[in-house]
Amino acid sequence: MTSFLLRGARLVDVDGTRRSAEPVDVRVADGMVAAVGAHLPATGVPEVAADGRWLSPGLWDQHVHLGQWSLTSARLDLAPVRSAEQAVALVQERLAEWPDLPVIGWGHRPSGWPQQPVVSMLDALDTDQPVILIAGDGHHAWLNSRALMALHLPSREGVVAEAEWFSAYGRLSSVLGDDGTGPDAYRRAMEQAAQLGVVGLTDFEFSGGHTEWAERWAAGADLLRIRMATYADGLDAVIAAGLRTSDRLPGCDDRARMGPLKIISDGSLNTATAWCCEPYAGPSPYGFPHGQPNQSPEELRDLLRRGTAHGLQVAVHAIGDRAVGEALDAFAETGARGSIEHAQLVRRDDVRRMAELGVTASVQPAHLLDDRDVTERLWPGQAGRSFALRWMLDDGVHLAMGSDAPVSPLDPWLAMAAAVHRSADDREAWHPEQAITPREALAASTDGWGTVAVGHPADLILLDADPLASEEEPATAASRRRGVNVAVTWVAGNAVHDSSGCASL
Repeated sequence: MTSFLLRGARLVDVDGTRRSAEPVDVRVADGMVAAVGAHLPATGVPEVAADGRWLSPGLWDQHVHLGQWSLTSARLDLAPVRSAEQAVALVQERLAEWPDLPVIGWGHRPSGWPQQPVVSMLDALDTDQPVILIAGDGHHAWLNSRALMALHLPSREGVVAEAEWFSAYGRLSSVLGDDGTGPDAYRRAMEQAAQLGVVGLTDFEFSGGHTEWAERWAAGADLLRIRMATYADGLDAVIAAGLRTSDRLPGCDDRARMGPLKIISDGSLNTATAWCCEPYAGPSPYGFPHGQPNQSPEELRDLLRRGTAHGLQVAVHAIGDRAVGEALDAFAETGARGSIEHAQLVRRDDVRRMAELGVTASVQPAHLLDDRDVTERLWPGQAGRSFALRWMLDDGVHLAMGSDAPVSPLDPWLAMAAAVHRSADDREAWHPEQAITPREALAASTDGWGTVAVGHPADLILLDADPLASEEEPATAASRRRGVNVAVTWVAGNAVHDSSGCASL
């Protein structure tokens, strides 16, 4: 149902405008919030009892690789490993258990390993199955020779990294088939997200395309709102289809829309390829002590101009501070609109430039939980400007939060907890001067929608408790976010999750 009357809900004060915590009624008509007030008259539509629960705008994850996330449950978890030998041992165990299946691993972070991974270590397992171990930051993969052949990659001893890996990732179905990436898998991933109150995703999948989304949508992978990004290699197809940012995707309804042009301008921290002003501490595995860009300045500007000329916003991946500065130069010179994705290490002057240019900071705060120790090792003395959320909000930058799933879990409450407390263990908060408040974290997770009001889309969540109950100390506030229970999630007025039984699925 896209029209109903919600009785007795308390409004979560997302933007600080709520004057009272007394319950109100909310009328939803044709997927939009049509009225908010006390004791609204019945109009013949179904009524839903909120029973004093808390109503908030639904949550968005602004950076997801949905195909990769849908595969995660079937992957070998390498996050705990601390050496190449440990990883090889886990692969050997998986092959012993399932000798007739390829091994797809995810999550290792080899920057701190005593020995770097090489192809011959995996080849020594003497299997006919492809072995593909994807690093936790998604920027490189460690393959055996069988996998290199299957993905049509040249033989080598080292890993497959950056642009070469991103291109190869789109060919993974040649190794895996459609298992884990079909419409059913996408639907399951959406259902899990809806349980957490997620109503929309910006999909940065490498192999995405509007024709694929139309097929998924028709096959039932249509639970949430989707914004589909394109990369440079898909730009011609997007332009040929006449798609501009915010246009409805052909073959889908208006919940699936065109997103930005995504440009990966540098690498990542864990591979020491993010492009930085100061050199990395320790040896440079690829021979570039400052990291490196993936395009020349001219190529970056040409992509921004081309995307802008065809009505596309631009999302520029920039992790290192030099990459952030170069991206802002490109935005200023081309007049492009959009976001910097990650903005992990920033200079204060560049944060101010982001605000002046109207460039959104699309940040994934849960990354700081994993990158805390790596940052101290590889970027010594610079951690105070890593994940600089406080600077961003104080300087007037629009902040949009996400997960980068599967690099971090698709869980907006985890992202909020990380932004508020900046610690995932018993240690003190990591540079607490860059923490933000629970209200600011929630506001950065609702796609710009504040306290529920008339004219909002009926993308709503009903919570058992107020996530902004009090101005708690950060550790308690973070714990509260990790324990939030979502009773109902609505997208365009349709209940897509209901653990309470109060809404009709």
